[in-house]
Amino acid sequence: MKEFIDLKIGIIGGGQLGRMIVQEAKKMGLYVVILDPTLGSPAGQIADEQIIADLNNEEKIKELVIKCDITTFEIEHINTDILKKLEESGENISPPSRVLEIIKDKSKQKKFLNEYNIPTSKWKKFNEDEPINETFSFPVVQKACRGGYDGRGVYVIKNEEDVKNRLRAESFLEEYIDFDKELAIIVARSKNGEIKSYPLVEMIFDEEENICDMIIAPARVDEKIYKEASEIAKDCVEELKGVGVFGVEMFLTKDNRILVNEIAPRVHNSGHYSIEGCVTSQFEQHIRCIMGLPLGSTELLAPTVVINLLGDKMHRGTPKYIGVHESLEILGVNLHIYGKKETRPYRKMGHATIVDGKIENAIEKAYIVKKTLKVLSKEADYGK
Repeated sequence: MKEFIDLKIGIIGGGQLGRMIVQEAKKMGLYVVILDPTLGSPAGQIADEQIIADLNNEEKIKELVIKCDITTFEIEHINTDILKKLEESGENISPPSRVLEIIKDKSKQKKFLNEYNIPTSKWKKFNEDEPINETFSFPVVQKACRGGYDGRGVYVIKNEEDVKNRLRAESFLEEYIDFDKELAIIVARSKNGEIKSYPLVEMIFDEEENICDMIIAPARVDEKIYKEASEIAKDCVEELKGVGVFGVEMFLTKDNRILVNEIAPRVHNSGHYSIEGCVTSQFEQHIRCIMGLPLGSTELLAPTVVINLLGDKMHRGTPKYIGVHESLEILGVNLHIYGKKETRPYRKMGHATIVDGKIENAIEKAYIVKKTLKVLSKEADYGK
């Protein structure tokens, strides 16, 4: 049996989530191989090795898995058929392909939630021959079964006029939830079934693009809601019987019901606060899970707020970061830049974490950072 230090970790996907997993793996002295189509991807910049290939390339996925002792992923939209074959031949992949198969098709997710009596919104597979308002009253949410992320693949149909702009993909309809808050919890499950949950957080979304731009930890809800949400999230991961870190997104309705929105079988944007805010970050925890190590403490050290650093909606090109000096002058601000070579409107380019002894102070500082820290493009300067 190999010594811990000699193990190689493979990660399918080389974005910012992979980058932060690599950062924690390198602290442990581990060798990391990335598979991603982009040369010099955010994770590839700091990994020991990168295989340049599409995330559905069977030959290259096989090369990665065979080369590594343990393989994981930072994105759902990958080839699960080859992963299943490799598992059957004895390769170590966490979470397993059966979990990914359930999660990456959102209609299968909904079926899973219904099967295990986990509270979620009402839904129905979309049939174009059926009038929408006979299934649900307007507004109604249309979701693509596969491929959606960061608000993409979701369309709110407000009236009959909106129907002509519906998503042209395999999809389902979901009742529109008039929620009070959007919540999330990171849950970790180890190979031996040990489970630990992180604090419940609030997610604040950019209304224009429906993309998360602020995380508040802990969530500002009463103890009953906090406990119920934590139990529901834990049930999701226990029933999946996956290995690794999972992000469970939920709605808190105006009548105080908790409904599961979606589950992510990986480290998640809602857990970024854990790097500075918790004893063990979600990224270190994920490595502990897939390597069969004891799980670390999920204790929140101090109230923490995260601001997602999104590309300016008017800029595209080589990124230019402004307001860095001014933001870092604020006590408790920590900056994470993902190393992406191009900025695009609303693209996640980094995040800032604000830690403070009082949640109100952390939120106040976060809004100052949000106004100060911007991602523009260098090309925009050339036209001046």
